[in-house]
Amino acid sequence: MTVSFEYTSVNYRVVFAVALLVASLPAGIGGVVLGTGSASPGASVGATDRTQQLEHVGPDPDPDPDSSTPSVSGSSDVLSYTTELRQIPKKPTYEAEIRFSVPDSVSEVEVDLDLEGTAEATVRSADGFESTADGVYRWTGETAAPSLLVTLPANRTGHDDRQSPTVSERDDGYSFVDAGDWAIVPVPQLRVYAQGSEPVGLESSATVDGSGATGGDVAVFGEVTEYERLVEGERLRLVVPAAADLQEAPDDVLETLAAGSQRLAVGERPDETFVVAAPTGVDWGSRGLQYGDADAWVRADAPLDEPDNVWLHEYVHVRQAYAGSPDATATDATWLVEAQAEYHAAQVALGTGLIGFEEFERFLERGERSPYADGILAEPGSWDDPHTDYVQGPLVYGEIDRRLRVVTDGDRTLVDVFRTLNARAANDRIAAADFYAALEEAGDASVREAAERYAETKALPSMWSRGEHEAAFDQPVPAIDYGHADPPLAVDGEPWERWETDEGRLAAVPAGTTVAVPVEVANVGDRAGSYDATLQVDGVPVDRAQGSLETGERATERLSWTPPEPGTYELRVGSETTTVIVRAPSSVAVADLDLEPREIDPGESAAVTATVEPADDRPAAAFVAVRTHEGVVAEAPVAVRAGETATITREVRFDEEGRHEVAVGDRVVTVTVGSLPLAELEEVPGFGVGVSLAALAAVLAGLVAFRRQ
Repeated sequence: MTVSFEYTSVNYRVVFAVALLVASLPAGIGGVVLGTGSASPGASVGATDRTQQLEHVGPDPDPDPDSSTPSVSGSSDVLSYTTELRQIPKKPTYEAEIRFSVPDSVSEVEVDLDLEGTAEATVRSADGFESTADGVYRWTGETAAPSLLVTLPANRTGHDDRQSPTVSERDDGYSFVDAGDWAIVPVPQLRVYAQGSEPVGLESSATVDGSGATGGDVAVFGEVTEYERLVEGERLRLVVPAAADLQEAPDDVLETLAAGSQRLAVGERPDETFVVAAPTGVDWGSRGLQYGDADAWVRADAPLDEPDNVWLHEYVHVRQAYAGSPDATATDATWLVEAQAEYHAAQVALGTGLIGFEEFERFLERGERSPYADGILAEPGSWDDPHTDYVQGPLVYGEIDRRLRVVTDGDRTLVDVFRTLNARAANDRIAAADFYAALEEAGDASVREAAERYAETKALPSMWSRGEHEAAFDQPVPAIDYGHADPPLAVDGEPWERWETDEGRLAAVPAGTTVAVPVEVANVGDRAGSYDATLQVDGVPVDRAQGSLETGERATERLSWTPPEPGTYELRVGSETTTVIVRAPSSVAVADLDLEPREIDPGESAAVTATVEPADDRPAAAFVAVRTHEGVVAEAPVAVRAGETATITREVRFDEEGRHEVAVGDRVVTVTVGSLPLAELEEVPGFGVGVSLAALAAVLAGLVAFRRQ
């Protein structure tokens, strides 16, 4: 089962209703919908952090205590909130205290609690917020640290628009529950709106008060034991409550999840996956549930050695960018969500020796029988059984995979198509036409035609034989490695080293600039094959390049990404990651300004030197502008570490005699051009009191007009 919020990509990939992004305006007002949802996976038991962006929401792991990555919370260009969850003894409810930190640049904040999963929330207190409508609270502006205290029902049954039922799902069974000495509950969701004078990011975190753990979307109350495995840069967290009797060894569960992570090269790999082994002493409505970004629970008695492996099924949902929401996939493509999860889970189980071919064969051939065989996959209204996508779906999906492997001699598989759909889902919902087009692009028209026939009519394939399986699936496949190429990254054409803030791949860059990532691709396998170089930002594909390589051949692709707003982002190519801290222009403050010489002749140049420092306790980055009465005459890129300063120097030249002002930030210096009588030097072109007052009046007028609107 997968559960996603109401957004257009799977498992809590947030899509915003409005995005009015204002780039660096010196005195304007911008409005923006910052984000929707709960916090994301974190690295420590009981706590988790996330940075959210306008394009998507991606996880930003809670850094280790000795990590060089600074916290975003409380910075001048990030609006942050923390959700602290508490179990209420002897009551089927739990408490969430949501504390905000509002930066100076933000003038208005609204919080919408009226969402699926929080519609039954009861607000017990609102400090610094006032209610304006059902579930909507507006910041009063009286405190920079407003908060909301809400209670929510712990016992949830059935499924809603954010959930997809599993084969064993029942409407009256629990999806979340409080059993007294333990509980598994969803982290409440928010939609946050903000208006301010510049772009601002949104960061959220979640923690459990007392014993328990959270991945940011699912929380556990009670004593737990946690196990971890790191694979390809992804942290796998298995949380076992004290009340759970885990049937399989924790190491075996993690090994199975790691195999799924390694074999599904489909993009969308999260920084962290959080899985709870759910105790079996309650009446669960399903065997497992994937909820939010990369959180899930699976019944503790679920075995590993079966084709419908629930651990792997829920993990496949973690890797999908399109599931769980009516808006994420068109009606004719909804069958793909569960068919993919069932098929790839069984395929990984087969490939790792958890099951044999006979079990795999029996599992898929169920789709040949009624009532599952009687429906048309692309028309859910025709299904006689609501689980047709779980049973007929994997048979059809597997046959398409087999045909694709045969026509490409093993060069392309449905993993490649999966990856293509994930990339497209970053910008739009997935329809059947997208699936068919990706199949034809990877294979040929015959593969597309077979998919259309099996999905859109009552025609059904038969389960293939062992010999046919070996011919299609046991072929050698290309082995492609991806990594950063030299020279390293660049920002708006400037070398990456200019922006580095610490050892390793950590840099601060200005919002709205383009980060270029050279990617080296190498075929290290025994046969020629195709590659798909993908740049992911917080798990979401943002750019890709495709091609083919002979054995031993290498190529370099240049991928790019433009960060929309401040926050901390993780860029990933293959298994290599780079942390980027994106800052607003106001993150840099000018501590000192000098100009030499102060007296020049017309046509000569003077050197303007500005000493800059971070405006807060985080690394800062900006393109610092040098201004005269003619406007911006020069720009200088600068990045500066927290607690340090940096200097920039630019040349300015004046052809007209007189006194001229030169400004960088809020600092102004004056240069005398030529030698003029005192009377002729009284008027100073630049940034005097009159100009400043006029500018201030314009800003105030704009503020008043905006607030009226």
